Amino acid sequence: MTTTIVAIFLIVYLGMILGELPFLQIDRTGVALLGAIAMVSFDAVSLQEAAESVHLPTIILFFSFMVLSAQMRLGGFYDWVTRGLADLPLSPPLLLGAIMLVVAALSAVFSNDIVCLAVAPVLIHTCTRLRLDPIPYLLALACAANIGSAWTLIGNPQNMLIGQTLHLSFAAYSAEAAVPVALGLAATWALIAWQTRGRWAQGDAHANAANTTPAGTPAPVAATPAAAMVNDEAALDRWQTAKGLTIAAVLLVAFVYSPLPREHVALTAAGVLLMSRKLHTTRTLGLVDWELLILFIGLFVVNHALQRTGVATALVNDFAALGFDLRQPGPLFAGTFVLSNLVSNVPAVMLLLPFSDHAFAGPVLALVSTLAGNLLIVGSIANIIVVDAARRRGIHIDWRRHARVGVPVTLVTLAITATYLWIRVQIY
Repeated sequence: MTTTIVAIFLIVYLGMILGELPFLQIDRTGVALLGAIAMVSFDAVSLQEAAESVHLPTIILFFSFMVLSAQMRLGGFYDWVTRGLADLPLSPPLLLGAIMLVVAALSAVFSNDIVCLAVAPVLIHTCTRLRLDPIPYLLALACAANIGSAWTLIGNPQNMLIGQTLHLSFAAYSAEAAVPVALGLAATWALIAWQTRGRWAQGDAHANAANTTPAGTPAPVAATPAAAMVNDEAALDRWQTAKGLTIAAVLLVAFVYSPLPREHVALTAAGVLLMSRKLHTTRTLGLVDWELLILFIGLFVVNHALQRTGVATALVNDFAALGFDLRQPGPLFAGTFVLSNLVSNVPAVMLLLPFSDHAFAGPVLALVSTLAGNLLIVGSIANIIVVDAARRRGIHIDWRRHARVGVPVTLVTLAITATYLWIRVQIY
């Protein structure tokens, strides 16, 4: 049975690496779901054990914040903020910085993926109106969303999982992450501004040269008419926005000061938001990423089955005997970075959590798995969302163009984080 379980596990994580399985029309979510089904079908786990292996508090917390983010999106809040920033009398570099700060702050509360999904179309229209090359701003959007989401335990899926599983203090973690996140944002702004210096205009020859198709033909910077882009924007609904912001503020206060379980408070808040006279539940729940929730559930079952065999623990012990102990901050840092880019951050965190019992394991896992997502386009869903939004509007951002920003940003932000955590470990 152990051989069967390991084989299923390896197939599932091959799917996580490739994003699909060869010869099948199936993505990561489908791979994880089929892996869970296979574990039950081959009696690796019973149905009862499969259900119990799912960490329900994490699923509930994640669902609740998807509802909150849907509320803010349907209320037009993200669009209103982006348009407001564009109306400020700022130079292109300062506008870049302002957008990054606001996106990072929003991502820390409302989830980076949702923020990118809502802001990207409006940002493209804004750049077209201001005659600015949208690519530096779109890359900054993705990077800032990823970095900002590392600030809290609700900014992205993996942080929610880490916080719930390790029972981390919301306030203590945010205080720990504040320095590397702030310095990382500053370094990212400086790097993108330096790369784009003197070439902010939309029609700049250098920007067009960077914005080319693989065949070498310049891709149109704004193939979609501006009027069509405006249709992507939602008008501000002051009541719905105020309702969402109030609920978000109450949640943050409750997370810091209330002894109540975070998932209970968040689920109650989601219930309040769903009771609306104007926003039908079909619209709100339609923006919930059900596929991502299924991905979580499937991986919970697959990883639980592997843990029962003792194979993972034996491997970790073997690595420890060779001097690479994942239970220590340094190896955990390196292992998180490698696995996050190999299988994506959520599966990587699920693999490493059972061995993360050091005092700084939570911050290491959360910061590194999130910041590693900036390395390549496939490193995070936020990157994919931004690149896809650009593509649908005639803006081509291939992996090379993304890597010009993503690779140095990742290396610099991780270097900052490693230095900060090393100092904290020494003090501790």
